[in-house]
Amino acid sequence: MRGGRHGGPFAIEIDLGEGPRRGGGGRRRFDGDELRLILLKLIAEAARHGYDLIREIEARTGGAYAPSPGVVYPTLTLLDEMGLIEQAASEGTKKLFAATPAGEAHLAEHAEKVEALLARLTDLSDARARGEGGPVRRAMHNLKAAVIGRVSQGAETETLHAITDILDDAARRIERL
Repeated sequence: MRGGRHGGPFAIEIDLGEGPRRGGGGRRRFDGDELRLILLKLIAEAARHGYDLIREIEARTGGAYAPSPGVVYPTLTLLDEMGLIEQAASEGTKKLFAATPAGEAHLAEHAEKVEALLARLTDLSDARARGEGGPVRRAMHNLKAAVIGRVSQGAETETLHAITDILDDAARRIERL
């Protein structure tokens, strides 16, 4: 197989910013302390359960980010153990959480940081609305799927060379834009 200046047919990893995150690898949008503050703030606004928090963050980012349940639920447990939230009366099986007076005081103490974190949520939404990388990211995913699909079918050397030439040509054309 021949790899051009930009790598072979498998070297098409390009970081154009992150799309929706639903687990898996990649960097986190918010560290643990930041996510705790965001969740606490949202719970202080209205009693919520875990899935509702995930949906609310996704809505506030315009779909650009949704924390995974594997991060949200342990964080809720921690907030509960810290005495910042407590289980509220709920209908059904989902645990509904409300902020405690200690949680409200914690938010007041960190009000400036909380506002900055909420602004970051809005910034993610604004960037998504502007389409920063969106159509390009979609096209890259389509390209990646097409290349991997074709190569995994057991393409012959001639086909692999043709794919590599197409990718290298596309890279050169984009660089000239």
